[in-house]
Amino acid sequence: MIIEVPEEREIVVGSLGSHQYQRGVYAYVGSALAGVEQRVGRHKSHKKRLRWHIDHLLANADILATVAIPGERKEVECRMAQALQQCEGASIPVPRFGASDCRCDSHLLYFGDVDPELVSEMIMMRLSMLECMYPRRIGRNPNPKAKRE
Repeated sequence: MIIEVPEEREIVVGSLGSHQYQRGVYAYVGSALAGVEQRVGRHKSHKKRLRWHIDHLLANADILATVAIPGERKEVECRMAQALQQCEGASIPVPRFGASDCRCDSHLLYFGDVDPELVSEMIMMRLSMLECMYPRRIGRNPNPKAKRE
């Protein structure tokens, strides 16, 4: 999700505690291995129990866009978060945000008070290059010079 925090504010996020969130554009990577439409619908809802880290942030922010990417394994979420950390201008605003069930630094990235469309384009370009999304070898011999037995 691409999210905008309209003004700087302090937000308490469950076990992560209180953190200052700067005004600007954020990207959050989450997973919904079954039922992505329901999960995104829940995130967009204003009437919900605050269950996940992202719920606390979304109570104080606006969802600008969602990008649904198919994946059958939880590790795809982590690979996406790690790839987005490499985007120009990306920083980790809150360590471990959205990453309490993995070893990632964070699944929330901050891009600053910038044009959300530029962030969206950069994110889409970065994600389109992920091998976990578009494997290079599907049904082919990984070593074309090797003879098949």
